[in-house]
Amino acid sequence: MTEHTPETPLFPLNTVLFPGGRLGLKIFEARYLDLVADCLRERRPFGVVALRSGQEVRRPEEQIAFETIGVLAELVEVDSIQPGILQLRGRGTQRFQVERSRQQADGLWLAHTHLLPDDEPVAPAPAQHETVRGLANAIASLKAQGTEPFDTPYHFEQAGWVANRWCEILPIPLAAKQKLMELPDPLARLALVDEFLRGKGVVK
Repeated sequence: MTEHTPETPLFPLNTVLFPGGRLGLKIFEARYLDLVADCLRERRPFGVVALRSGQEVRRPEEQIAFETIGVLAELVEVDSIQPGILQLRGRGTQRFQVERSRQQADGLWLAHTHLLPDDEPVAPAPAQHETVRGLANAIASLKAQGTEPFDTPYHFEQAGWVANRWCEILPIPLAAKQKLMELPDPLARLALVDEFLRGKGVVK
């Protein structure tokens, strides 16, 4: 069962946001400053979609194309670092599919969307336990370097969460990350990540 939502403001980016993932942005274009102000006032999320072509910053006459499956982002923190520039931190929540979209005169994209189901909270398969341990080790290593890579709480018991966090830190192409994010089966997503890690010798 899908759930229909009102028109959603879109932020096309050269990144793939995953449910539960972090989003850090520096905002200076008027269309996005207005978007952030509206989202703060109305306490609503915006949609993040990965660019297929074109640039994040608007250029006159440039045509852009973006993916039709994205992830909603809720605002966690917004700081004004100098006049006309905002630094924001967001968190990915739920996937959505764009049904139709339009661009306003100021360049902001709006879309009619429907929400996609959350991952089932299924446990990783026994054969994937080394990949789970590998993620725990990666987190410990990043923390030792002074980096907190993911928001807590951690959910090592959920295949989808483990797969998503690996996808965020692995050096894989944007298009591949998009396909992984779109997969509705969290065990299948983790199986592909597991296969990649074993192929690279990261996991034995």
